Amino acid sequence: MIEITLRTEPRAEPKKLTVKKGITIESLVKEYQRELPYTILAAKVNNRVTELNRTLDSPSEVVFLDMRDPSGNQIYQRSVSFLYLKAVYDVLGNVNVDIENSLNKGLFTEIKTKEPITKAIVDRIEKRMHELVEADIPFERKRLTREEAFEVLCDKYYEEKMKMLEQAYQVESVPVYSCDGFMNFFYGFMVPSTSYIKHFELRKYRNGVLLRFPTQTEPDRIPEYRDDKKLYFAFGEAKKWGELMGISYVGELNSKIEQGEYRKIIMISEALHEKKIAQIADMIRKQKKRIVLIAGPSSSGKTSFAKRLIIQLMVNGQRPLYLGTDDYFLEREQTPVLPSGEYNFEDIDALDIELFNDNMNDLLEGKEVDLPVFDFIEGRKRFGERITRVEKGQPIVIEGIHGLNEALTPRIPAEAKFKIYISPLTQLNIDNHNRIPTTDVRMLRRLVRDHKYRGSSAQYTIEQWPKVRAGEDRNIFPYNGEADVLFNSALIYELSVIKKYAQPLLEAIGPEEEAYCEAVRMLRFLRFFKIIEDDSVIANNSILREFIGGSILV
Repeated sequence: MIEITLRTEPRAEPKKLTVKKGITIESLVKEYQRELPYTILAAKVNNRVTELNRTLDSPSEVVFLDMRDPSGNQIYQRSVSFLYLKAVYDVLGNVNVDIENSLNKGLFTEIKTKEPITKAIVDRIEKRMHELVEADIPFERKRLTREEAFEVLCDKYYEEKMKMLEQAYQVESVPVYSCDGFMNFFYGFMVPSTSYIKHFELRKYRNGVLLRFPTQTEPDRIPEYRDDKKLYFAFGEAKKWGELMGISYVGELNSKIEQGEYRKIIMISEALHEKKIAQIADMIRKQKKRIVLIAGPSSSGKTSFAKRLIIQLMVNGQRPLYLGTDDYFLEREQTPVLPSGEYNFEDIDALDIELFNDNMNDLLEGKEVDLPVFDFIEGRKRFGERITRVEKGQPIVIEGIHGLNEALTPRIPAEAKFKIYISPLTQLNIDNHNRIPTTDVRMLRRLVRDHKYRGSSAQYTIEQWPKVRAGEDRNIFPYNGEADVLFNSALIYELSVIKKYAQPLLEAIGPEEEAYCEAVRMLRFLRFFKIIEDDSVIANNSILREFIGGSILV
């Protein structure tokens, strides 16, 4: 017998238990599952995420994880993706399937067949997925050496996985999962069996298939469908940019780095950004827009983008004014308060909407305006320091997280507004089944920047990230469909540069720290990237410079 400390939820009171040595975590879960609101998908054992079929052989601290936890959410996504691939195999045979990017509260996938994929075929695949769930088939995990993996994966179906392994010399072994004879490689953990995958739906969508599943905030239902057309086209554009450079997966990027072609890749990537920004500036001038609103989630590069857009507007003969909405916070005593007692600076109710609209309309009319400067120490606006006016016809460029929310600008004429959504929508994946989530790119950017410029540890950044994401879910993502244009701030080479800065920060997080398991997860996927040691070729106005240093814009 052994002693363990159990938390049935991350914030639950610990229980001291005596259990049989060698008991599986899944057996332990079954004793408590009925008392818990959602299906347990994984666990932390001594602060490391692990699968439920692991045995407990020594005194341990165990925490159950459901889909509300980021690790549990990723495990569910990985498992439902495997289930989908297995069902496609059962229905259509050994065809190539690409799991490309997040879209419409799910994953956009493409099934490569000679004949078009119809709704009837999609329905058959979904039916097969439900049959597999009912059958409760185990996912069996086996770790293979590089040599064993090459033997198993030497098939056209696994071509991209082979390329990745050929380049990732530091990867000595890989986990391979099988389900009812179907085998695949995933770089993270999975649920014990198909019966754990209770909620999903398939939709025929344009030239592909949407695999949809619950969100972290509502783990037991499929979210309401919303067609994010602009995101679809932005990801499509990113895919074309990757093909232009001959890079769709990490293995291809690593090859370019190994062959010394990374300088050209960097220059092409930056040129594509500059061309896109110039096109947006042309649209603003042609449409005679006066109020340019820029919004996007954390670490999207909003400030660098705004400054570069201003330069392109100036190239077009315009003289824009640059503003941030942070100067329009309410006085501290008027600021809304969270249930915890902390001030809520994230929601739109924290802004002085009336003053903002008055100022913007006065500027549009050519009046002289006393713009506020918010004193964050005193918690109030100061006046008399920024008295300005805008020349007739000149644009005002405004950066702020609420820019796309109509509640920010209710009294500004619709014909005057031009809304831009910015986010790093990476199309680069580890292989055709293992995605790199956009949120991981943003967190790594923030981790490096905040350590370099704000004195924040990697531990602190990781711990704060769920709060950041919750604010984005409330204030940014629901409004991205309101944008007139979407700017993709991702750079196809950036993770090979960021790895050099982020890896030592992540490795410094110890096993006793709360952020340890997330740091381990990030290090696991970063190991597939070769480092670009010489980043001097990156332009000093690059969006990436906002995070790694050396920017002339920030």
